[in-house]
Amino acid sequence: MSDTSDIGKLAKKSVQEYIDELPKWMDGTQVAGAPLTGMQWRIWILATAGKFFEGLVVFMTGVALPLIVLEFTLNAAEKGMVGAASLFGILVGATALGGLSDHFGRKLMFILEMVLFTVFLIATTFSASFPLLLFCLFGMGLALGCDYPTAHLVISESIPSAVRGRLVLSAFGFQAVGALSGTIVGFLILHACNEIWDWRLMYAIAIVPAILVTIGRLFVTQSPHWLMSEGRIREAEIALQRLLRRNPQYPKTVRLAEPDSSPDAPLPNPSKWGHFSKLFTKKKRRRATILASVPWFLQDLGTYGIGIFTPIILAATLGSGHENPRSLSEVILNDMHAAKGAALVDILLIVGIVAAVMFADRVGRIRLQILGFIGCAGGLFLAALSQQFSGTAQLLLIFAGFMIFNFMTNMGPNAMTYLLAGEVFPTKVRGMGAGFAASFAKIGAVLTAFLFPVLLHAIGTATLLYILVGTSLLGAWVTWRFGIETSGMNLERIGEEEVL
Repeated sequence: MSDTSDIGKLAKKSVQEYIDELPKWMDGTQVAGAPLTGMQWRIWILATAGKFFEGLVVFMTGVALPLIVLEFTLNAAEKGMVGAASLFGILVGATALGGLSDHFGRKLMFILEMVLFTVFLIATTFSASFPLLLFCLFGMGLALGCDYPTAHLVISESIPSAVRGRLVLSAFGFQAVGALSGTIVGFLILHACNEIWDWRLMYAIAIVPAILVTIGRLFVTQSPHWLMSEGRIREAEIALQRLLRRNPQYPKTVRLAEPDSSPDAPLPNPSKWGHFSKLFTKKKRRRATILASVPWFLQDLGTYGIGIFTPIILAATLGSGHENPRSLSEVILNDMHAAKGAALVDILLIVGIVAAVMFADRVGRIRLQILGFIGCAGGLFLAALSQQFSGTAQLLLIFAGFMIFNFMTNMGPNAMTYLLAGEVFPTKVRGMGAGFAASFAKIGAVLTAFLFPVLLHAIGTATLLYILVGTSLLGAWVTWRFGIETSGMNLERIGEEEVL
């Protein structure tokens, strides 16, 4: 077998052409596929950590919340602030920090975000007051917000187009693994300790893994795509050679062609700061921005509201334990009972992401997102309908509804919105576009996290769930109206022409 660099060694190619390149037999027969390099796998593994920590921290808050409320004597509004603090940080961080990867490079932000997360994680564990706790939860969210676009980009810009969807979604799936892990860790700590400060141990459990991930990120390559977008061709060739290092080595020589000027390229701007108008200046940019942002906002209304407050909704609906807990033991008993139910429901998040990985490149992003939104509406409708029943029927309906919702959201909109946001923009503004989409989406997450406790008390579980049925159906319509299919498409060509 020989590699294609033997055929025309002097031919210059683009970064993605080298990444997508496959070796050939001597008679010209092309190999069906090539294994990823060690560096490509390292990047993928380290990128999964950010999504895992997000799921762990955000969803574990649902288990920790009753103890936090008890320790700091919080009212309903303050309770909502705890649930919303990290999500508000994600909202700010995705735009304020995520877009910086377009200016300082993917690698630097990939490292700094994890440093920031670790510092605030430690501070959260030792928070001595409610305001300090909110600040630390916000700080963790700030780091996780930066990770939304950055982790996506370091994966998608370093792997072949044919497997981009599967690997990005596999990494994103660790959010579900983190969510389930957070619920299980919370339950085990409650079971073992039975102390009011158990919630601190829940956060502390992630400190050592976060430090290890930070160290690991120091040794990844810079994105060759980003280096080329900055005109640093020689550095891009070196980074690409390191990224594609394998045994036997192919390609043996990397010679990158200067990128062609695209009619859709951003206007030159020496400062390169801000300028979100770039996402709206042209029709296809506006379409991409709407597709990346609005459905993600609509799905976050349900995903984070249901995810954070599943233990509370289950406890309220099923009447488990003590209806109005007054002592620490009663709070822990209720919390443990609800956590077990939440863990069962959260398993479907993992099953859903497995389905997304299997079908994203076969069925297509847009079809899965539309189908997922419709399925979410169906699951939420069943959960809302459970309020009209009692006993076994109520139990079956609410668990079936939440499990369907979790499966469909991770197979569809929760996974596809994340994937599409990192694919529909050209390289020059990909970090900015993905960051803007994530921030806009987290407005929905913050709203539900803050308002859920208040609305649950004011309008009841059923009405709130019926509202989310409507937002899910609206998400399906917006996806259909502004859909851009990116399955298997070369990232270098995205943004250069309208893709319908």
